[in-house]
Amino acid sequence: MKRQSGVLMHISSLNGKYGIGTLGKTAWEFVSFLAASGFSAWQILPVNPRGLGFSPYNSISSFAGDPLFIDPEALFEAGLITAEELKSAEIENRERVDYKIVIPERTRLLRIAYSRFKDFEELGRFCDRERHWIADYASFMSIRDELGGIAWQHFPAELRSKSGLSEWRAAHADDERYYMFEQFMFFSQWEKLRRFANSKGISLIGDVPIYVALDSCDVWSAPEIFNLNDSLTPFDVSGCPPDAFSADGQLWGNPTYRWNRLRENGYSWWIARLSHCAKMFDTVRLDHFRAFEAYWSVPFGAQTAVCGHWEKGPGKDFFDAVSSALPELNMIAEDLGFLTDEVFRLRDECELPGMRVLQFAFDSDENNLYLPHNYVENCVVYTGTHDNDTLRGFIESAPVYRLDFARRYLAPQDEETLFDAFLRAAWSSVARLAIIPMQDVLNLPTAARMNTPSTVNDRNWRWRMPEGVITQELSDKLLTLNKAHSRT
Repeated sequence: MKRQSGVLMHISSLNGKYGIGTLGKTAWEFVSFLAASGFSAWQILPVNPRGLGFSPYNSISSFAGDPLFIDPEALFEAGLITAEELKSAEIENRERVDYKIVIPERTRLLRIAYSRFKDFEELGRFCDRERHWIADYASFMSIRDELGGIAWQHFPAELRSKSGLSEWRAAHADDERYYMFEQFMFFSQWEKLRRFANSKGISLIGDVPIYVALDSCDVWSAPEIFNLNDSLTPFDVSGCPPDAFSADGQLWGNPTYRWNRLRENGYSWWIARLSHCAKMFDTVRLDHFRAFEAYWSVPFGAQTAVCGHWEKGPGKDFFDAVSSALPELNMIAEDLGFLTDEVFRLRDECELPGMRVLQFAFDSDENNLYLPHNYVENCVVYTGTHDNDTLRGFIESAPVYRLDFARRYLAPQDEETLFDAFLRAAWSSVARLAIIPMQDVLNLPTAARMNTPSTVNDRNWRWRMPEGVITQELSDKLLTLNKAHSRT
């Protein structure tokens, strides 16, 4: 199979006038830039509505799209907002996403657009296609609105499950239809973007978080597949064990799955979720793959992850079911973190490409699996991920011993900098796919970092690509890199 390359950047990080990246003009221009630069893939973070800390990995729905990504200019072109209303949607601060401004502004605009929307026949056809999730999502969101955004565990008793919804739905049909409208607009724009990307030879790589938020439509609508007690409180929650980076481990707090129940019904919820992703993306990255082999279970209410223990995941039985139901689905295993021979065996038995991150390569010896000479063809190499520092930031802050090792190993040539040598090592490796974050394409410092794991602050998930940085000169440079290593 031909070796290829791609760029990692979330939709939110696209530049433009409206405070956050959208599925409109700037996304289409970015696709054209990727194609002209010799890339074959655009990797995107989860596109679901954000949850706690505005993280796309803690969404309120695994099926819905983020309405913040709806392009205001498309609403204008559809006659749903006026030129003046479009102009009012512009946000002065375009350097970082300010969610406190963007959320109410985009909601205001979408409410105006909905008030003028007339094509309910087409909306009905969309809802019929998405009937396995859209009605539950619309009910969940309308109830939250009515109750001031409280968690679903605090809903009135009759609304804590779908069984008591008939009266609510009858009384709030228009409120629910608004949320269906939002999703109709999102997916209409998404489908057009995907068709355009594919026509330019660009495949879209999506991201599937293994866990869902406790306060989510997913748990509210299907509590039976999660480890909850009779009062709908989790028995245990997700996390990671203590390691060299964190003496307390990581306490994520997501409810864990009742895998036995899922197995009994053929993993139908997961297959529906992945089938939905397959309609949106050409490939999906399975986040925290190791938990499909075994996951770290922490008692609910614990203050740290120290007291957790390992529980067996569904293993190959799950992937056999997915493969049978979705034989054309392409997946990448995010096989990072605490790994064991059993995890590697599961990945290889399923023939899934794993991940290799160059920033992890220079902290031990020649046996480090992230060093390029240890790669196999069926893997994806990254200079860094959304959870890493930028490559420039890494080089500027890494311990001296790591940088010395990197220089000896990468051996910068002629006028090459160490940064250039990192890119050469990734692109010249045997890895079938090489991915570079857009921050590294632009050689940006730590301030451009997308996320710092286990932190909630006013910097995570807010980076946006500066205006005017995509130039013909940059495109030509990247095309030369891709051609030199036969990745175009």
